[in-house]
Amino acid sequence: MDNGITKDNWKTTDINIDSLWLIDERDKKGKHANVYHGNFVPQIPYQLISRYTKPQDLVLELFSGSGTTLFECEKLNRKYIGFDINQNIIDYVNNKMIDSKLSYKINNCDVTNTQMFDDCIADNFQYLNRKNVDFIIAHPPYLDIVKFTSQDNDLSNITDVKLFIDKIIIAFANALKYLQKNKYFAVVMGDVYKNSEVIPLGFYVMYAIKKHFNVKLKGTIVKNIEGNRGKLGQQSIWKYRALMSDYFLFKHEYIFVFKKL
Repeated sequence: MDNGITKDNWKTTDINIDSLWLIDERDKKGKHANVYHGNFVPQIPYQLISRYTKPQDLVLELFSGSGTTLFECEKLNRKYIGFDINQNIIDYVNNKMIDSKLSYKINNCDVTNTQMFDDCIADNFQYLNRKNVDFIIAHPPYLDIVKFTSQDNDLSNITDVKLFIDKIIIAFANALKYLQKNKYFAVVMGDVYKNSEVIPLGFYVMYAIKKHFNVKLKGTIVKNIEGNRGKLGQQSIWKYRALMSDYFLFKHEYIFVFKKL
């Protein structure tokens, strides 16, 4: 694996190789701002990009959101291709990158529309002078827990688990054909609570990826989400609600790392 780690520098790296990531608070330095509900902490893309890529490699992100991964690519000197269907958030991110020298593209594109996706990739590859990507990262919506837009093609408007999984698999099929063989990709997912029970959505997605693609699962990482904005400052209220019912408070997400064979 070519990521710059050698026998001479491995002791000084800050790459976390544990399967449990306890992160006290999100990184707020640089361009990061917690302005978009559902975005993930910058430490996740930082760790994944640092471990599985090297400078000037190309990272593809299926749901780019408020630019968390892009800003980490800028810091780590990785090229970037992103996809989203919310033009307002794309404009917000582009405005933050207006003075950047990083080579990147963000596409307003439905990642489940194969023809549209392929057209964007062709344009992006021509601009970046590339023929494939080196790493893929995806932090999809968790069904309709947070609705990002009112568009019909927005995965955050899907309530049916099977339909959601079907759409996710189409998105990954569109992206994985551009990932180099023996390279890596990661999916960040959490559980959801609907109809009075836990739905292990992340594991459903992980199993579907294993079933549909020629990949190896290389890691299942559990990350705490202490300080969840939805519960911040209300721990006593949520604790009371949980104690009066039969559920547990979500403090975790899963990061599934795969290798394309």
